[in-house]
Amino acid sequence: MGAFTAIYDDLQQAFGAQAWWPAESRFEVLVGAVLTQNAAWRNVEQAIERLRAAALFSPEAILAAPVAQVAECIRPSGYYNIKTRRLRAACEAWMALGGESGMAAMPTRTLRDALLAVHGLGPESVDDVLLYGFERPVFVVDAYTRRIFSRLGLVESRIPYDDLQHHFQADLPVNARQYNEYHALIVQLGKSFCRPRQPRCGDCPLLSRCAHGRAEISQRS
Repeated sequence: MGAFTAIYDDLQQAFGAQAWWPAESRFEVLVGAVLTQNAAWRNVEQAIERLRAAALFSPEAILAAPVAQVAECIRPSGYYNIKTRRLRAACEAWMALGGESGMAAMPTRTLRDALLAVHGLGPESVDDVLLYGFERPVFVVDAYTRRIFSRLGLVESRIPYDDLQHHFQADLPVNARQYNEYHALIVQLGKSFCRPRQPRCGDCPLLSRCAHGRAEISQRS
């Protein structure tokens, strides 16, 4: 068993099933992936509800609506003018790629490349859509992943996105459900224990694996 698999088992035992992503449709995953950039999820949920209330929760409606109206709806997610442009670009791509059915029929690599070409969609956002929206076995890497696994001493803190993703995909079975669950567990650990400042190292379920955490505790004592 590799280190990445062993850590998954530890986190699963500590936190249990996470059941991510909180979305009702594949299109909602796409919208969420755009709006969650530099935003708390509760604010994204508010923005999504405002789009629904304005009858703007489809790619066709978003593209047909005045730009200012869409921007006002997603204001709670922050950076709403930038995100409006990105959301419109994502909606244009959604339709150009044949909508949900067209995208579902595309090979994973082809779909990933097509989405990466969309203005404002980086690797993390695209992989959110692939994993959570289309159930593709593509591991999502985020700031929590980088912080936790660099503190564990398994990767460098500035490791490129694709290289860090490869570590997980090389060590784990090719399984979208497990990738989904693992990423959610990482987020839970990052929010609850492995925080950027004042991490709760003493209570962390990975403390026995983390020299960084033990050093933090030693410095405080």
